[in-house]
Amino acid sequence: MVYLEAVNLTKKYGDFYALRNLNLRIEGNRCIGYLGPNGAGKTTTLKLFTNLLRPTAGEAIINGHPVKREPKKALQNVGTLIESPEFYPYLTPKEILSMACDIRGAPKDGIKDSLEKVRLYSWRDKKAGKFSKGMKQRLALAVALVSNPEILILDEPTTGMDPQGMKEIRDIIKDLKKEGILIFMSSHLLPEVTYVCDEVAMIHRGRLILYDSIENVSRKFSSNHVVVELLEPLESVEKIEEIDEIRAVELLSPYKLRISFPGGAEKQYRILKELMTQGYKIVSFQSESLALEEAYIKLIGGENV
Repeated sequence: MVYLEAVNLTKKYGDFYALRNLNLRIEGNRCIGYLGPNGAGKTTTLKLFTNLLRPTAGEAIINGHPVKREPKKALQNVGTLIESPEFYPYLTPKEILSMACDIRGAPKDGIKDSLEKVRLYSWRDKKAGKFSKGMKQRLALAVALVSNPEILILDEPTTGMDPQGMKEIRDIIKDLKKEGILIFMSSHLLPEVTYVCDEVAMIHRGRLILYDSIENVSRKFSSNHVVVELLEPLESVEKIEEIDEIRAVELLSPYKLRISFPGGAEKQYRILKELMTQGYKIVSFQSESLALEEAYIKLIGGENV
């Protein structure tokens, strides 16, 4: 089974710890989101795993090989996208991937497949200098994929992109998950991690403070407000206010209401079940805010991701 493991991984600059005693093991065919405020140690961690930085102490290990001592063996099945990519503007995607294969000693028969995966095959002979930010990011992903890696390490792959470009990258990552690749991805965007990741690791001031599945985080930190959208207009909320577990009901419109309750997935389920038992035709029933956002605020506070 493929895996990444940090064992007491530490990076120090003078008296400042960019990363302090990180212990984290991720394995299997899944996508792990890596979250934390600016300066928390996310990019430092990814650079230690890709041998762009050397640790002060501890080990970054990939598939049993310490990155510091055995970089070639550790990284032979790893594709990376660290920070914003740039390419020679006069080269085409086909030429760029061919060069990447030459550098890595990889066969070139994966070039077409890699460009197809990132939706750039039709642009294979166009010069990269004409590409948008999103297209360059997809091209960088193709470079990471051309050697057919088992592991992908991505540093904020949608940073600085417009909504369409962000969606394209998210959809590509979701497709890659189906191919059985282990993806370790840092991000500034909580909805993005919720959308594409199976697990989340949260780091703050160089220390790991949470590692769990998105499902478990949703259970533990789900919002204590839900917004309910109805098929038919509601004239009164009195019957709904009488349901056990409900603290308050606010009518937002004839078709939409906000319900406050003590919190937790089990209570949400009981409220939904009772509403349906009473004959309310529910179009949607969802937490008002992301569970991941709730977890982030409670564990880290108001700092920006």
